[in-house]
Amino acid sequence: MIKNELLDVALEAAKLSGKVLMASYGRLKNSQIRTKSKNDFVTEIDKKSERLIIATIKKHFPDHAIQGEESGVTHGKGTLWIIDPLDGTSNYIHSLPIFSVSIGIRQNHQMKAAVIYDPMHQETFWAKKNEGAYLNNKRIHVTQVSLLSNALMATGIPFRARDRFDEYMRSFHQISLGCVGLRRYGSAALDLAYVACGRFDGFWELDLSPWDIAAGSLIVQEAGGIITDLWGKENYMKNGDTLASNGLIHQALRRITSKIFTPSLKDKQCRLS
Repeated sequence: MIKNELLDVALEAAKLSGKVLMASYGRLKNSQIRTKSKNDFVTEIDKKSERLIIATIKKHFPDHAIQGEESGVTHGKGTLWIIDPLDGTSNYIHSLPIFSVSIGIRQNHQMKAAVIYDPMHQETFWAKKNEGAYLNNKRIHVTQVSLLSNALMATGIPFRARDRFDEYMRSFHQISLGCVGLRRYGSAALDLAYVACGRFDGFWELDLSPWDIAAGSLIVQEAGGIITDLWGKENYMKNGDTLASNGLIHQALRRITSKIFTPSLKDKQCRLS
């Protein structure tokens, strides 16, 4: 394995978090589940998992900044850890075995290292800038599918962006008719990891948060793929409107999404102090 202290700590934190998730999988009580907003849930396990990840990071890097889904921003300098302690909370609540831990590390406005851990299937997707992407200890690459008509696509239904649902359904209609098949798994981090390792040829979703995208963006790129916003620009971490692919079908997908969607003016990025 590539030796890197940041990556080693991210791997340690993800594995520890995965143990917490598995210990309570299928055993949640209603009292442990809270509604954050319509169709958006958090559990006591999300919070416990995030506290463990943060404690692990702070033990090694007390001055680093952290942006977590549940705890918000812990300010620091130089390095930002972007973490999702449980991506796929609704799946987890319903004992659907598709969820993950996502940890991305950013320095100088660039992602430098990333880990997405699927504890249910013991799959660890990871990458280091300019050194490739891996599944466990095997190098991974995106597919060589060059036509959208031969592509297996993934998507996420925009439950946070109901005002854009009509636009989304138009994109769903065009892309689903244009590709060989379409899947909706409920974990954006795993969707991106699956693009990176060739299980999907492409993926799009609206209004994602930085912790949904950060780790997966680097893993896709290091596997040879492309990630942009829906208009082909590098604003996906700002607006959350994300398009990822093997690169060969990216232009065909962008032609569809750029014509359908109205650009978002959101900026969700964390600014280091």
